[in-house]
Amino acid sequence: MPEAPYDELRWEAVFGTASQIREGLAGAGRVLSGVLIDFPVAHGPLAPDLVVVAPGAARTARGRYGAADAEAVLEVAHPGRDHVFARACAESGVPLYVVVDPAAAVCTVHTAPSPEGVYREAERVPFGNDLFLPLGGRTVVLRTDGFPTP
Repeated sequence: MPEAPYDELRWEAVFGTASQIREGLAGAGRVLSGVLIDFPVAHGPLAPDLVVVAPGAARTARGRYGAADAEAVLEVAHPGRDHVFARACAESGVPLYVVVDPAAAVCTVHTAPSPEGVYREAERVPFGNDLFLPLGGRTVVLRTDGFPTP
């Protein structure tokens, strides 16, 4: 049987994750996909797979949210692109950066961002285990047992 294409795995992970996060937020924030977020000039606007926008965040005059409005960014692993999002999120102080890697069947939860563009802490969670995502004083539980693998 041929392997599932990357985009199929990506969107399956994004849609499954978005619905769980949205349910967990219970109206306290928004989960968006593919919207441009204004990061510092060095990175410009980026469109993460998923972003959790803080309650009360407002779009700028350009119609975008700023990086300071992001409580979390979630990306499906994509070789060659992951470091761009990780660096932009860390430099901007996004408190939580999650990478879902279907090929390795693992999620990596990055916390403790630094202005140097790295996260000081990372926890690898194999698919099948729950992720506990601290989001602005609340914790959203993300089930990974249904995450796609090739």
